[in-house]
Amino acid sequence: MLELKAHIHKVYFIGVGGIGMSALARYFKSRNVEVSGYDRKETNLTKQLSAEGIDIHYEENIASVPKNVDVVIYTPAIAATNKELLYCRENNYTVVKRSDVLQWITEQTFNICVGGSHGKTTISTMIAHLLRDTKYGCNAFLGGVSANYNSNFWASEKNVSVIEADEYDRSFLKLSPDVAVVTAMDADHLDIYGTAKEVENAYIQFALRVKTGGCLISKYGLKRGNELFADNHLTYSLEDKNADAFSLNRKVINGAYHFDVSYKNQVIKDFILNVGGLHNIENAVAAIATAKYIGIEEEKIKIAIANFKGVKRRFEYYLNNDEHILIDDYAHHPEELNALISGIRSLFAGKLTIVFQPHLYSRTNDMADDFAKSLDKADEVILLPIYPARELPMPGVTSDLILQKMAISNKKILSKEDLLATLRIEKPRLIAVCGAGDIDELLFPIKDILEAKEQ
Repeated sequence: MLELKAHIHKVYFIGVGGIGMSALARYFKSRNVEVSGYDRKETNLTKQLSAEGIDIHYEENIASVPKNVDVVIYTPAIAATNKELLYCRENNYTVVKRSDVLQWITEQTFNICVGGSHGKTTISTMIAHLLRDTKYGCNAFLGGVSANYNSNFWASEKNVSVIEADEYDRSFLKLSPDVAVVTAMDADHLDIYGTAKEVENAYIQFALRVKTGGCLISKYGLKRGNELFADNHLTYSLEDKNADAFSLNRKVINGAYHFDVSYKNQVIKDFILNVGGLHNIENAVAAIATAKYIGIEEEKIKIAIANFKGVKRRFEYYLNNDEHILIDDYAHHPEELNALISGIRSLFAGKLTIVFQPHLYSRTNDMADDFAKSLDKADEVILLPIYPARELPMPGVTSDLILQKMAISNKKILSKEDLLATLRIEKPRLIAVCGAGDIDELLFPIKDILEAKEQ
């Protein structure tokens, strides 16, 4: 067990630019700890961290590792062969995973931990926003950047933490939830778990981590959901009336969702959600159920939901006008693509173009059939080459593995450069760009192309 007490004055991060790592870096910085780190490339997020006073370098160099560091924190996304990581281990630094630090934090606070193969970033951000907006108060450790606060972390004097519970590398099994939310138990990270059953087993173990007297809030109808146990167990759904919380009377008015919520047989009327996607109504139901469970007043919850601006890269509009609609989304799992496409169809008519960058060779290999079925729900699909992240290439695994399984005829694989050239020739009215790699770097170039007037 990691013991981090008041003696922590200097912390070094290997992979500081990761979304979860950067939240921890900000946590230590907020407590006047000296923070520095390495990442392999500069991003908008690392630029923000630098502006906040965190020293970051981008070359793997043991000479850049500071001396007299109290703890070195690394992410499993960093290669085991990383020179700085090896140096720290060989020279008796205290080296721990990000999940070890979250374990320490959750041993000291009241915790709302949100896990699931998809939906967890939006729901954890919604819950953290609800607690902040209603003045309930919380510390937030998020896996995405809140559009309301332009950050993935904030601190509070309230001894409450909202934490996105990451299932990769079984990290979430180190957390100690007072309230746990389980959004989905679909197969993912099979490079870690091996089988879908082992993924499900991990979520069952996560539910068992809920403290005595705590509450589990899970999506109704999950496969093996009847094996999820806690002293208190609530379920939520978009519309299934068998759940403890569900939405009803949904309608779209001026691009916003209006709906009511039934919570434990009591109907709470007149919610307004200004974030697109029917799945986000379901996400809101989970957040509302959490807020109700911990005792926040209904009128305050309604105001906070209406004020919620979403999460960067989750159904985020870059353009939304009469000429063009450009949506960015982090979707990198077949079920997330299904939710994205159905959400777009619920709001907009017409031809839908999806630009998708597969993330990881292993995930592409494991889920090629399901990716193809999901993408077939679009009218046109442009695939980019696979974003490898932490992985080395796998023989025979390319984006063509998905393309060949797709049924629609309007499909192609393009490089980033060829994609931009193609969009200059034919500008789609309705386009969604999705993936968990570096595809977001194309958003502003695509936006510029769509907005450019013909000469």
